[in-house]
Amino acid sequence: MEIHSYRDLKVWQLGVDLAAEVYDVTRLFPKSEIFGLSSQLQRAAVSVPSNIAEGHARGSTKDFIHFLNISLGSVAEVETQLLIGQRIEYVGSDTVDQLLHKYVELGKMLRALQRSLEARA
Repeated sequence: MEIHSYRDLKVWQLGVDLAAEVYDVTRLFPKSEIFGLSSQLQRAAVSVPSNIAEGHARGSTKDFIHFLNISLGSVAEVETQLLIGQRIEYVGSDTVDQLLHKYVELGKMLRALQRSLEARA
C-alpha cells in the first residue's frame, strides 16, 4: 500500500482509535475531574495521532522522526495517567490492562516506524 497521507498510516489509525477509547473511559470519571486527570489523559491521547500527522505533514524525515518521538512521549503519559486512574479507582483494572496492551503495541509500531525512517535517512 502506498502512503499518500498520514491517514494511510496504520499507526495513526490506531492512535485515533485509542484516543476515542480514552474519551469513552474518561466519560466515567467524576465530573470534578473534568479539568484534572480526565483532561490530561484526553490531551495526551489526542497528542499521539496529532503528532504523527504533524510530523508527516512537515515533509522532512528528520522532522517526522522528531514528532514520532513526541508521540512516544505521549504514549508514556497516557500509560502513566491510566495507571493513576486505576490507583484512585476511577477506572477498572480490566479496562486499564486492555488499554495498556494496546498502547504498548502502538509504542512498538511507532518505534518500528522510526527505525525504518532512520534506516532510509
